[in-house]
Amino acid sequence: MSDTAASFTTLGQILASRQHEDHRVDFRVTPDWGQGRTTFGGLLSALVVQAMRDVCGADWPLRALQTNFVGPVTPGVMHVDVILLRQGKNVRQVQARVTQSDEQGQEQVGGVLLGVFGTGRESSLPDLRPEKAESKAPHEAMKWPYVPNLTPAFTQHVDMRHAEGAMPFTGGQAWHSRTHVKLHETQGVDAELQAVLLADAGPTPALGQLKGFAPASSVSWALELRPVEVTEPDGFWRMDKDALATGEGYVNEKTTLWSPQGQLAALGYQVVAVYA
Repeated sequence: MSDTAASFTTLGQILASRQHEDHRVDFRVTPDWGQGRTTFGGLLSALVVQAMRDVCGADWPLRALQTNFVGPVTPGVMHVDVILLRQGKNVRQVQARVTQSDEQGQEQVGGVLLGVFGTGRESSLPDLRPEKAESKAPHEAMKWPYVPNLTPAFTQHVDMRHAEGAMPFTGGQAWHSRTHVKLHETQGVDAELQAVLLADAGPTPALGQLKGFAPASSVSWALELRPVEVTEPDGFWRMDKDALATGEGYVNEKTTLWSPQGQLAALGYQVVAVYA
């Protein structure tokens, strides 16, 4: 946790204090959600999904989210401008742009996102339900410590237990990681928003190959979601990450997120820049 209660703002509190007018939703992000010189990308994406719901409706589940991280989003007010691109009988396409005012009062773009919301339909296609492979249980896995000024600030909000793969910067051989993860505080945060945030909570497993620290930053992120019911609000999700290809300072990786009940909750594909 952070050193003082005043500097610790839960996701539920950020959501509850948002301001909504017409097609713009404003959020106040706090330093304890930082990641390097910007705000944690999982938080940014979760807030944008909420803005899309506020403007265009929350009646259909999120099926896909594409995020381009354009520029840094710093502590303070973050504007989200939402546009309904098209709504059909079963699918709603929504675009959002994240902006902040710089020191000269000019709005700078921090992110551009496209959300696809879709209602369920009757189908003759058989259900395909992938099963989660076994790994160490949360109580057997190593708990990631939060170290102020060393680990990313946002990690004080997340309980992460490393079950498999190499830890970052340890010179390991694995190109994958398996991590149990959950928010410390889930009040006011539904399962869909948790899935968006938690799917981005861990670093690329490629960092485990390095023998010393190097910064890394997400460039783009494509997330596909499956609606899940979470009957254990305080249960651990599992985040499985696999590096698919590396070269020229970039990593292509895949993330599979499983709900506390072992359901497939999300598939993520990310391009990560590694400065090493």
